[in-house]
Amino acid sequence: MVSVNKIIIIGNLGGEPEMRFTPNGRAVTSFSVATNWRYTTADGDRREETEWFTVVTWGKLAEQCNQFLNKGRLVYVEGRLRTHSWEGQDGQKHSRNEIVANRVSFLDRQAVAPLPGERVSEIPGGDEIEPEDLPF
Repeated sequence: MVSVNKIIIIGNLGGEPEMRFTPNGRAVTSFSVATNWRYTTADGDRREETEWFTVVTWGKLAEQCNQFLNKGRLVYVEGRLRTHSWEGQDGQKHSRNEIVANRVSFLDRQAVAPLPGERVSEIPGGDEIEPEDLPF
């Protein structure tokens, strides 16, 4: 029987990526991504909920994510869901879900400095959102 384990999210990085290496030298980068869901209650109140995901990348993708991602960047992440379970020192059972990504796309443009003598045009009515403006 065929089975599928696939998850796709689009959200903003909640912090800087953390890269490390396995004992055999393979790169591993992990980072958190926040997704938001906005809705209106039956009473007419507007609400927003944020869901946090831990994303893990391996190899060349891990190196690229570490190099190009930073807090606040908008990303598309595609991969599989993996659950870690363990028993703590106090005997309590713990578990954690994470996305093992096989594809990460950078959706927003990073700020690029203009070349000398190049004019910078602004988008009418558009304000740039800075990472400090994000609620996480």
